[in-house]
Amino acid sequence: MEPVVAAVSRSATHTFSKPHQASIRLLAGLGVEGDAHLGRTVKHRSRVARDPQQPNLRQVHLIHGELHDELRAAGFTVSPGALGENITTRGVDLLGLPTGTRLQLGGTAVIEVTGLRNPCAQINGLQDGLMAAVLGRDDDGNVIRKAGVMAVVLREGEVRPGDPIHVELAPQPHRPLQPV
Repeated sequence: MEPVVAAVSRSATHTFSKPHQASIRLLAGLGVEGDAHLGRTVKHRSRVARDPQQPNLRQVHLIHGELHDELRAAGFTVSPGALGENITTRGVDLLGLPTGTRLQLGGTAVIEVTGLRNPCAQINGLQDGLMAAVLGRDDDGNVIRKAGVMAVVLREGEVRPGDPIHVELAPQPHRPLQPV
């Protein structure tokens, strides 16, 4: 399957889930126009409490639609935007991308992957047990965070469901994603 944008979502307030949209506009250096997390500095409440001047490395949240499939198979009711993502993808191994990978979304928008989303306990507010379902362990017992990746906007543009995604891996040596 060719990489594609499956859905786009945004919320002007700090709600956990984000409603679907026909399109979203990404603004360079800021994030998703009209989204509560828009800005050059952090907008996530816990990060603002620690240091409101930190750069916003979480301007855009992406989740692979294949995670929704996995969660539905485990008995959860999830759909695009339910876990707070702005962009739901198909056909891209988001969690396997190295830090600094660039994704061109549609004709003009370009984002750079900054790291993994570290899921918080609010996920259980959506459905009991969901937090455990978006965390796993590898063979060595290390935590695997499956709740998507975060990115910053390098070039603005409109993003719509059905838009192609072009992946440009970061230069070697690749650095694995870490929570941001």
